[in-house]
Amino acid sequence: MARSGITQDEAAGQLRRLVQINEQIKAVVSTAFKINLMALNAIFLSKRAGQAALGFGVLSNELRQFAVELTEKMAELRSLVAGSLRGVTDLLKHARNRAIMERVDSEAAAARASIQALLVRQRVTLDRQESEMDVLHRRLGLLLDEIGQLVELGGVLARSAKIEAAYGGSFAAALMQVSTDFDQIIGVIRSSLDALEKSESQEVYA
Repeated sequence: MARSGITQDEAAGQLRRLVQINEQIKAVVSTAFKINLMALNAIFLSKRAGQAALGFGVLSNELRQFAVELTEKMAELRSLVAGSLRGVTDLLKHARNRAIMERVDSEAAAARASIQALLVRQRVTLDRQESEMDVLHRRLGLLLDEIGQLVELGGVLARSAKIEAAYGGSFAAALMQVSTDFDQIIGVIRSSLDALEKSESQEVYA
């Protein structure tokens, strides 16, 4: 990715974007925690319903595993975002230093040789850090794709649970309510993930 260097305004915009992503991650983790609790309650309810709710119990356990895996993936995503925040902070620091040196360079012809050497070193540092940010960006995109597939699986499990709930005998109504709640809350996660992907795709420098 060829660039002439990130500006302070671009770095500040990148920081704001990453902070927004971090907040969206927190929302997904909170929702996944709710699904985990709901799944535990659903497993207990299906055990009470007995053989009639056997399929529902299996799906409830799968939804619980889904919530656990989603939480782990979001923790990994949060770690990558934290790395991006550190990287952008470093970029901003070096961009400020470079701006200062460029200003001094334009005002102090006598010190031009040493300042030019410093500018070269700063350019090398910026290029390296920007390359590292590119790698992080690609990893974020890949991880978001994985999480998207996981959420789609959660949606399939929730819809299957609604079908199984109909065979729950005297517990059918209670099981249907639980499975409907699953479906709705996974819809919330899907919306949060859509917002995450939108934020992640908003490049503030090209």
